[in-house]
Amino acid sequence: MDLDVVAKALKELGHPTRLCVYKHLVKAGYDGLPVGKLQEELGIPGSTLSHHISGLVSAGLIKQLRDGRTLYCVPQYDMLNGVIGFLQDECCSATSSRHKS
Repeated sequence: MDLDVVAKALKELGHPTRLCVYKHLVKAGYDGLPVGKLQEELGIPGSTLSHHISGLVSAGLIKQLRDGRTLYCVPQYDMLNGVIGFLQDECCSATSSRHKS
């Protein structure tokens, strides 16, 4: 995964409200949540929630899908796994040989 893509995702997740929104969506599962329900459950004003959702969408962490008049926010698990994988890819690869058994 590209360093700039991961950096943008981590930047967006670095804000407490966006992290809370994202974590709530991840808990909801693959179907995501309607924006109205997300707003209700988190108690965030609509304009504030919209701003934070926009950041998460731009980073590829969520996508929005419309079903009739309902707008859903759906977590993008491939992106989440990509970011986690990027961070773990070379875990301990530079460990000194003196620490090896």
